[in-house]
Amino acid sequence: MKAARIHRFGGPEAIVVEDVPRPLPEAGEILVRVADAGVGPWDALIREGKSKVSPKPPLTLGADLSGVVEAVGPGVAQFKKGDEIYGVTNPQFCGAQAEYAIASANMVAPKPQRLSYIEAASAPVVAVTAWQMLFDYAHAQAGQTVMILGAAGNVGAYAVQLAAKAKLRVVAIVGQKDIEYVRNLGAEIPVNYQLEGLGGEVRSVDAVIDTVGGEMRDRSFRVLSPGGILVSVVSTDAMPQRSDVRTVFFYVEVTNVRLNVISELFDRGELLPQVGTILPLQEVRAAHHMLTGAPHKRGKIVLQVTA
Repeated sequence: MKAARIHRFGGPEAIVVEDVPRPLPEAGEILVRVADAGVGPWDALIREGKSKVSPKPPLTLGADLSGVVEAVGPGVAQFKKGDEIYGVTNPQFCGAQAEYAIASANMVAPKPQRLSYIEAASAPVVAVTAWQMLFDYAHAQAGQTVMILGAAGNVGAYAVQLAAKAKLRVVAIVGQKDIEYVRNLGAEIPVNYQLEGLGGEVRSVDAVIDTVGGEMRDRSFRVLSPGGILVSVVSTDAMPQRSDVRTVFFYVEVTNVRLNVISELFDRGELLPQVGTILPLQEVRAAHHMLTGAPHKRGKIVLQVTA
């Protein structure tokens, strides 16, 4: 089978698409005939050797996937051959960008019926990340105000949709070109950070959802209410401190329970997938160049594995 692999850490040129043996599922695992696989920033971290969770090369890249169950390992009762699924391969976030992939049965779920395989492969990590930021960590509740940094990004766009659906007042921090985009997603107050800073007409927010880090994250403390919280998935460095607010950094935990919640929202039409550039598996290097700044469509990059 074909797989996108690295044998050493490095830039996009380190990736090779090569033939490898088809894997066999062990206890608690399923073998997936992959239809499509997502490409995200964590893939670049793994490729560069900067990930804190992935193994050393040689390895197959990729975490997000959609496809059909080909076989199940011992102890797996919730899936059978032929089931359509989506989700994440494993806690090491590798193995998805191949014609067949092993996935933990606890990290996948039935594919949302309203989504294509491409749409489904684009969603798991970023949609679950947004969900956890808002509800598992910020504990956001209807009527509160949440500020989303990088609201037009892959995680941010889901955070805007989820927050609006939960009847939160959404302050979306974006560039000028994304103002109308986030407004259409449900943001009540889009803010062009290039012109207005972060505050604008909003002087107090209950939670900051940080998907960008750096100076913008630090500036957000000015508008965070006493008792509020800043939740980040990008800020591994020391965060600013205020005695009257909380901060948390976490790594996403994709589970079938969380995926099932996301699936219900997709199937009710209350959450829309955000698919960007679509490439064949053989062009995986081009996808990684897009992660480092090469032009691409807004939304999640997806590799078509099965034609």
